[in-house]
Amino acid sequence: MSYHTIIGLEVHLELLTESKMFCSCSTKFGSPSNTNVCPVCLGLPGVLPVINRKAVEYLLKAALSLKCHIPEKSKFDRKNYFYPDMPKNYQISQYDLPLSENGYLEITAGGNKKRIGIERIHLEEDTGKSIHTGAIDKSLYTLEDFNRAGVPLLEIVSKPDMTLPEEAYEYLKELKAILLCLGISDCKMEEGSLRCDANVSVNKEGFPELSKKVEIKNINSFKSVQKALVYEIKRQTELLDRGEKISQETRGWIEDENRTIFMRGKEMAHDYRYFPEPDLPPLEIDKAWIEELKKTIPELPGEKKIRYIKDYSLSDYEADIICKNMSGFFEKTVSIYNKPSVIVNWLSCDITKYLNARNIDINSTKLSPENLVELLTLIDDNIISGKIGKDLIEELLETGKSAGKIIEEKGLLQISDEEFLRDLVKKVIDENSDAVKEYLSGKTKAMGFLVGQIMKISKGKANPKFTNRLLLEELNKLMES
Repeated sequence: MSYHTIIGLEVHLELLTESKMFCSCSTKFGSPSNTNVCPVCLGLPGVLPVINRKAVEYLLKAALSLKCHIPEKSKFDRKNYFYPDMPKNYQISQYDLPLSENGYLEITAGGNKKRIGIERIHLEEDTGKSIHTGAIDKSLYTLEDFNRAGVPLLEIVSKPDMTLPEEAYEYLKELKAILLCLGISDCKMEEGSLRCDANVSVNKEGFPELSKKVEIKNINSFKSVQKALVYEIKRQTELLDRGEKISQETRGWIEDENRTIFMRGKEMAHDYRYFPEPDLPPLEIDKAWIEELKKTIPELPGEKKIRYIKDYSLSDYEADIICKNMSGFFEKTVSIYNKPSVIVNWLSCDITKYLNARNIDINSTKLSPENLVELLTLIDDNIISGKIGKDLIEELLETGKSAGKIIEEKGLLQISDEEFLRDLVKKVIDENSDAVKEYLSGKTKAMGFLVGQIMKISKGKANPKFTNRLLLEELNKLMES
């Protein structure tokens, strides 16, 4: 039996406003528990919410960037549910009249371009945070921190246009790049400001009746989204192979075990008993305001990519990496060190390898454009070798120290003393007679081996340019003798 898969993603994005969605409490992350709260966000009797205009503005910017339709009229609704982290026992959200809908995002996955539809983008308030901890009398207990309750939350719901986990991964990367470019969120998954729920359904080919969709929660990275989808597709396929039915349910992703687990039956819209929020008026979006906002949209990653390929002669791959994760860093570095190909080589190779291994972006490191330029200049001036530079990059990323200071502390200055290097070259020639004979017989690859031996003895400090010249001089003397 063959199957086809349907994937849709729900992205929740905390916005970079100074105050909450419906009150003036601070949104600052990391404040002491339950200090950024007031009667409004705690849902105390007799209080009234007020709409945060900046949050609406940020949503409209996202909607314009994702080619969404923005209706003239919208409204907020009450979404009723009873969880400890929701102090009002309802959430102010949007149901049937969201602020935007019917947009799209173009991705490239597996070498193929594909358009992923955006079903809607709406505004709501975030919930508090439940902290499950400790044990009292052998029973677990839960603490509630309501600092996050009421923080403006953008929900971006894709259409079920994805069929492969790889497409979901690329969609999230493209979306994050746009949101960071707009400056409406810091998109830090580790702090919860960007969260993603994945919906997946595996269906038998040729059968008109679709299987129930399963929602996966508690996913803390884009790679984990991809892994969770791979696991869930396999799990559902095995159920269908055994003739079993798939239940509509919510499952949690267990990162350490690379599997999903059952959490609860999936709620339907009617379970939330939506009705219009009685304390907030309907919204009417002025067309003139939208036209003003269009002028504030910066150059988006897709546009940047085209420009980088044209202006800096980058490959499609290089431009893609730079635009998604580090365009601001790249442009500032180029402005003070006009060698874009050299900068891109470091950013797309050694630095990207470091970032991917830790699942972070360059803004989460302590590396500055100025420190990277100092490192590259030291290599250009033959003060250190490229190899030493590669060995130092991790420390630059983690400490924020200047390259010069690290080199001084570690005693890594490059050896450029010609007399010392010539003695080193002669020593290597004397100790590697077989490689010397190979070179003299026309096997020029032996040259690389001899250079490697010099670098090994000098612990990478020998000036490569001088070393190669002196080695050739000594080998040519042997050839002439």
